[in-house]
Formats: sequence, structure tokens, C-alpha cells
Amino acid sequence: MSPVRVVIADDNELFCSALRAIFEPEPGIVVLGLAADGDEALRLARELRPDVVLMDLSMPVLDGFLATERILAEVPDAKVVVLTGSADEEDVERARTAGAAGYVTKERIAVELVQAVRTAAHR
Repeated sequence: MSPVRVVIADDNELFCSALRAIFEPEPGIVVLGLAADGDEALRLARELRPDVVLMDLSMPVLDGFLATERILAEVPDAKVVVLTGSADEEDVERARTAGAAGYVTKERIAVELVQAVRTAAHR
């Protein structure tokens, strides 16, 4: 089985590095790149064709909701898993409407993140 290919989109560089470190020891998951804003996430998705994009909602240039919609329109085989600090139901609903395949709050990373990526990739 080929590895799940992931792009991480978050404007916090330290957080992106921490996420990469979480995935490094995971068999079958490869981080292809890191994006600091929604526009860069869209560019990387076009170029790298990841299976999953981990998307923060609050980012400069292009927010995570709009970036999710555009990525899914241009790279329809990709899945987007929202990874955000917000547990607000309105944000959850907006992310689903944008096409997100999953939603993980940053406080639940250790428990849910790896499984959310694997689940989204195999939908």
C-alpha cells in the first residue's frame, strides 16, 4: 500500500514543525510540504497532489475555509482535514460545507490526528 501523502497548512511555523515531528515516526504517512498561508497551501496542493491537506482555518492571505474549497475544486482527489483551535459549531459547519473530510481541534491532536489523516485518505 502506498503511503498517505500529506501537506500541512498553518501559519505558525513552530506548530508545523511539531506536526511534522508527529508524523515522521508514523509508518505509511509522508509529509510532502508545509504551507504558511492558504494561498501557499493551494499552490502546494496543485504541485504535489497530496492525499490529505491538514488545514488551519485562521491564516493570512486566504483563510482555511476558502483554501479548502479551492483545493478541492482543483485537486478533487485530495481530502482536507481541518486542524484548528476552534471548537465552535459554526466553524465546524462552515468547514463541512467547504468540503472538509475531518475536523480536529488542536487540543485533541495527540488523540485524534494520525487516525483522522488515515481515515480521510481512505474515504
